Amino acid sequence: MTVSIGIDFGTSGARLVAIDTDRNVLWWGTRELLVGTWREALFDLIRAVPPEVKSRVSRIAIDGTSSTVLCCDADGRIVGEPMLYNDDRGKTELDRLSAFVPAGHLVLSATSSLAKLCWLAAQPQRLDRSQYFLHQADWLAYHLHGKLGISDYHNALKLGYDVESLHYPDWLDRHPYRPLLPQVLAPGTPIGTVLPLVALELGLAADCVVCAGTTDSIAAFIASTASTPGSAVTSLGSTLVIKLLSQTRIEDVRYGIYSHRWGDLWLVGGASNTGGAVLRHFFSDAELVRLSQEIDPDLPSQLDYYPLLTPGDRFPINDPNLAPRLTPRPDRDRDFLDGLLTGIAKIEARGYQLLAELGATPLTSVQTAGGGANNPTWIKIRQRYLPVPISIARHQEAAYGTALLASGSFGST
Repeated sequence: MTVSIGIDFGTSGARLVAIDTDRNVLWWGTRELLVGTWREALFDLIRAVPPEVKSRVSRIAIDGTSSTVLCCDADGRIVGEPMLYNDDRGKTELDRLSAFVPAGHLVLSATSSLAKLCWLAAQPQRLDRSQYFLHQADWLAYHLHGKLGISDYHNALKLGYDVESLHYPDWLDRHPYRPLLPQVLAPGTPIGTVLPLVALELGLAADCVVCAGTTDSIAAFIASTASTPGSAVTSLGSTLVIKLLSQTRIEDVRYGIYSHRWGDLWLVGGASNTGGAVLRHFFSDAELVRLSQEIDPDLPSQLDYYPLLTPGDRFPINDPNLAPRLTPRPDRDRDFLDGLLTGIAKIEARGYQLLAELGATPLTSVQTAGGGANNPTWIKIRQRYLPVPISIARHQEAAYGTALLASGSFGST
């Protein structure tokens, strides 16, 4: 029985899940994640897989945070520093983008991959030494298969790739930095076998295949195994991400809404900067557990918060200058946390409401993934604002979804 490995690079950690052909989890592991240690975390995770499991690994895929990008030279060395998913320096380039990008296109956002590329274009000391512009998952997979300049159409969406016609649009083909852009494959497509020296170093079989990856939030959706139009997954990690399976494609830059290709359907949604990172800024994990137990989720909070750590959000309000709203702070920490959880729940509900207003398939159910899925108080608060059943996804790890993608047993992407 062969084994497939999925590796998830999230905002704060890397996770690996190994599954067999029956989708059973055989092993999983985690590593803390810092910029500059991505390759080390990748290799450490693979090294840690028990030999009896690793000897049967036939396929590997990697997911990364959407719109985390970098430039590298012809030898794969990063030029400068990567730009993370929430880096909004591209807001200075939106007027320049508007000169050649169609009005209303999703890349007209401060944090889009293309906005980041345009910002980099204004830093010639970096771009002049660059041969490739890649996403986090692309660059990591390169260290296994050795082929630079390959991406997938989930990651490439915010770069401007046309996921309906499956090619770069004419307006992007004419861009001066088009040669830097990666070749785009369908997620899960085999790219090549692991480099011989890497296979030897990590203890992988010589014929182990590395496949095109995806983004972390889509991997979480795959992990949930949701498959019918109207089903949705809310990922409550450091940020808040919602994905709804729809028969209709929705794109609206005003609200940061975009659609990923999903076979004959569309995975519609957006990502907000609110989420667990805000909660952990004010409370430890132990405090979150204790204070949540003190909250009565049947009593609505009277606080009107929009929980952000810094100005700017991407969805359901796409405004790089949106001010956080975290006052007044009540005397009791329990009430403050209640207000934060309620504020995030309202943002989630507004997101799904917008999808419905814009013509997406009506919402029928929501599965929850990420750390927030383990907070029953928060789920009850969210249920006040969502008109459909909320459940906890059986498999919450994005790495599990990426392992399914690698295995080829999940073919809806």
